[in-house]
Amino acid sequence: MSSTTASLDPIVKAVATQFDLGTGLTADRPSLKRPLSAMRGLYADTEAFEAAVAAGDPLSYEFYDFDVPLLETEVAYGTSITYPGKVGDEYYMTKGHFHTRLESAEIYFCLSGQGLMLMESPEGDVQVEEFRPGRSVYVPGRYAHRSINTSASEPLITFFAFPGDAGHDYGTIETKGFRTIVLDRDGVPELVANPRWAD
Repeated sequence: MSSTTASLDPIVKAVATQFDLGTGLTADRPSLKRPLSAMRGLYADTEAFEAAVAAGDPLSYEFYDFDVPLLETEVAYGTSITYPGKVGDEYYMTKGHFHTRLESAEIYFCLSGQGLMLMESPEGDVQVEEFRPGRSVYVPGRYAHRSINTSASEPLITFFAFPGDAGHDYGTIETKGFRTIVLDRDGVPELVANPRWAD
């Protein structure tokens, strides 16, 4: 190989990953797992939460991190699998996060299942979009976002992508949560005020 050709070699090599369309999982690397106990302080019904953890601490969701370089020119991606279940009347969900580089947007594409994407700006604007198979949700910059599985029996499986340098700010959500939460009201998801914001 000539020195001219060598100098054009990309720093990041092409990568192909095989995802199982039925489960959202890949054998190419381990997923990052979030048992229910990792969600302490994020559900409104703390008594129901502690009882569920004590009864077996089920896996609430899992997702992938592919170690993409932390550069604006790169694209981080993966799948997220949120399992069906409830804590009290509140559906299983992901922790939710802002991006460290707040202006970073993210795109989600629903592969299977049913659910919601809950989004909230630092100023308190709340937006909600539905997940169903084949539907994409664009999360604009400045919005914290959380996937919520509203199905009683199916995992919510999404594919996501965002700028490589976006980063994740979980701490802001862990401190006080979203201003709104989603509860099951007779089989129908209902957006209600988070009691933690009443303090």
